[in-house]
Amino acid sequence: MSRLDSFIRRLTAQKILLEDVAERVKSVEGPVLELGLGNGRTYDHIREILDDREIFVFDRDLACHPSCIPDGDHMIFGEIRDTLAFCGPRIGEPAAFIHCDLGSGDPTTDLATSSWLSPLVDQHTKPGGYVLSGLALDLGNFDELPKPQGIRPGRYHLYKKRG
Repeated sequence: MSRLDSFIRRLTAQKILLEDVAERVKSVEGPVLELGLGNGRTYDHIREILDDREIFVFDRDLACHPSCIPDGDHMIFGEIRDTLAFCGPRIGEPAAFIHCDLGSGDPTTDLATSSWLSPLVDQHTKPGGYVLSGLALDLGNFDELPKPQGIRPGRYHLYKKRG
């Protein structure tokens, strides 16, 4: 499969899953956390499909289209490992939905990221909340949910916190 075909499949899967979670999370109150702004496409889609939610975005750089820059109260700059650990007072309550798009493509780096990210995601997700991640996370208090038809196994991971 070409890199272009792989990219298209990845973005299609991401769109399908984000829209699936948007339906699921309707019954869970709370903010949304977007971990990794990147070029802003995913954030832009989340704010469209969850337009009634407060969305906090975490990243260390700003490299997106100007129309996709969150306001200063909702853009949290710095190393996500550090800023996510101490964001509780700023976001006000645990999240109803966390989207993690932090994979590097390097298995060792991704394993290291998953090891520090998993407990922080657990800490900042409210019971009944959802997590969608490109990385497999070690979330003992969560159930991994089946994904909609057509999503390649291992491409994304969808979790719901027990509680």
